[in-house]
Amino acid sequence: MSERFPYGSMEPAGGAYVITPNDDEDLKERIRAITIGGEAGTISYVGWDGNTYSTASLPVGDYAIYAKRILATGTSATGITGWA
Repeated sequence: MSERFPYGSMEPAGGAYVITPNDDEDLKERIRAITIGGEAGTISYVGWDGNTYSTASLPVGDYAIYAKRILATGTSATGITGWA
């Protein structure tokens, strides 16, 4: 898995891609933020540190989330874009 910037970097995103939540596969590139552009909902993810996290229900918008995997189980938000 590649990463453009180190953890905690304040640089602007270097790219973005649509995310399909998946319980078994890491993202093609670690992300530093997400945009929920479809339906509001929860996000369950594996952080850069390997721990699993879950959010409360989030409205459509942008969120700083350092993740290497967005899990299908526990994620109800749709239209997710990852920012790397």
